[in-house]
Amino acid sequence: MMTGVWILGGYQSDFARNLTREGLDFADLTREVVDHTLAATTMAGPDIGVVHVANAFGEMFARQGHLGAMPATVRDDLWNIPATRHEAACASGGVATLAAIADLRAGNYQTALVVGVELEKTVPGDIAAQHLGAAAWTGHEGAEATFLWPAMFAQVAEEYDRRYGLDYTHLDAISTLNFANARRNPNAQTRGWDLDGAPNPVVEGRLRRSDCSQMTDGGAGIVLVTDGYLRDHPHARPIARIDGWGHRTVGLGLRQKLDRSQKAEADEPYVLPHVRTAVLDALQRARVTLDDLDGFEVHDCFTPSEYVAIDHIGLTGPGESWKAIENGEIEIGGRLPINPSGGLIGGGHPVGASGIRMLVDAGKQVSDTAGDYQVEGAKTFGTLNFGGSTATTVTFVVAAAEPN
Repeated sequence: MMTGVWILGGYQSDFARNLTREGLDFADLTREVVDHTLAATTMAGPDIGVVHVANAFGEMFARQGHLGAMPATVRDDLWNIPATRHEAACASGGVATLAAIADLRAGNYQTALVVGVELEKTVPGDIAAQHLGAAAWTGHEGAEATFLWPAMFAQVAEEYDRRYGLDYTHLDAISTLNFANARRNPNAQTRGWDLDGAPNPVVEGRLRRSDCSQMTDGGAGIVLVTDGYLRDHPHARPIARIDGWGHRTVGLGLRQKLDRSQKAEADEPYVLPHVRTAVLDALQRARVTLDDLDGFEVHDCFTPSEYVAIDHIGLTGPGESWKAIENGEIEIGGRLPINPSGGLIGGGHPVGASGIRMLVDAGKQVSDTAGDYQVEGAKTFGTLNFGGSTATTVTFVVAAAEPN
């Protein structure tokens, strides 16, 4: 049995908050996200068929595992509702959503609640960076780096430079744009930051502080429903429809990925071809081309990851992402706005929640409810969510909901 999958509504917490300083924990964050997500869809717990929870690092940052049970812990009306936790590093939200979609399309349930929650401000920044390193190939890469993930994506930048040339001014332009977009977003972590004259030291390789996404506390949630649910509830008004998805998984090691693509370089122009394939899968399933999309929320954990996204989604030829940056194509009002929300660099990156937050923003865009960062006339939006050094890649195509 196959069914369409619709986003009935969603919620994002304020990513500028520090929940530990507020004396709050995972229970408080989960309660906030679940309560507000259900309120946005006028649903109660018994209306939900299944719950999927995304979280990557609960045990490390807060010594809290088994987070699939947390929604029922904080809401009595979710008691006895089946729930599962999903972990795929920064793509945890993407894979949790895929699992929910699979449940719905199989006919197991008509409704699903998908929640992503992450606490990252429970420890000093250097300890947090060590915790996040668990998403790499532990013991096999990054031992020489002070900060593992900036070092990993600095290597991606170096590979681009080797193949095609890479000017740091284009990476800087990505962060500048995302910080500017974030100022329009009332939930963005950096919306109130004054970056003029702020120190911008080198972190690893050619990457500076401004090239890096933020350590963030936060959560996001969506309710997904089937065609059957909408037939049975004619007054329900979904904000969007998920038309296509792509999901590819490769090895943990970044060097594995770069070595494989270098060996095939004569025939394979993309630095990370599996990312390109995941995007093509989503477009094909949605029966659209990139020209049909009005914008994209992409995984800019670091500026090189957005640089990867620009050419791998097909906005430019391989290695030519700089053209879209210089021509203003990724700005709001450009050919294909990328990260109008501010993305991860400007908006914040609570790891397990980021993939779901992208879908919340895509839903806002195609329902004309994104406020000051609305892309005018948006009807179709893409999302691209990476885990680790793109070991897990999940992408969606989200379209405006047609009237019931």
